[in-house]
Amino acid sequence: MQRLRIFVPLLAGANLRDRSGAAFGAALGVLVAGLVGLLVARALPDFPFLIAPIGASAVLVFAVPASPLAQPWPVFGGNIVSGLVAVAIVHAVSNPILAVGLAVGLAIMAMSLLRCLHPPGGAVAITAIMGGKAIVAAGVLYPITLVAANSAALLCIGWLFHRFSGHSYPHQPVPLAAAPAPTGLLREDIDQAVEEIGETFDIDLKDLENLLLRAETIAAQRRDGTGAEYSI
Repeated sequence: MQRLRIFVPLLAGANLRDRSGAAFGAALGVLVAGLVGLLVARALPDFPFLIAPIGASAVLVFAVPASPLAQPWPVFGGNIVSGLVAVAIVHAVSNPILAVGLAVGLAIMAMSLLRCLHPPGGAVAITAIMGGKAIVAAGVLYPITLVAANSAALLCIGWLFHRFSGHSYPHQPVPLAAAPAPTGLLREDIDQAVEEIGETFDIDLKDLENLLLRAETIAAQRRDGTGAEYSI
């Protein structure tokens, strides 16, 4: 049984309804992104109608909408910034292997500085270099047209979809409501713990604070034998 644990999903909090909804939403989002991309391809016939990294963006937007990496600015800004970085690199570095490595590394740096870190942006950087002669020759036209159009369309569908999914998007942490008693945990404690651990976590710290406060209160209720409940 321990060996089978490697197949246990690591995504906490998702039920079958959420997973099914995410699959449907992602399919719809990519479909609409492709349709919008066709408009770009009509004006620029050498372009494809869809960038491959948009599939990875769809996973984030629809499956983990609370992730900081899935928010609108990271999706839109991260993809475009990465494309622009790659365009600059491909015209400065002739060796494609070196260019790809530099493009991904510098794209991560640029996205981090601009607060729009988005994992599929690394793939956008690669496609801007390895996507073919037409894309390379297009230069900045590639990220500001096709990449922007696909990303914007996906975000629009994501925003509409999550109006009905029960999840906020753009994500807003839900504040605790009417906790039975003040707890000993402070936000400063969480910030210090994260700093001391030295790891980067894919969760909004406000969400983490709410989760820990609720868990602490539930534990206190269990110790007191009250079993009282409150909602967030």
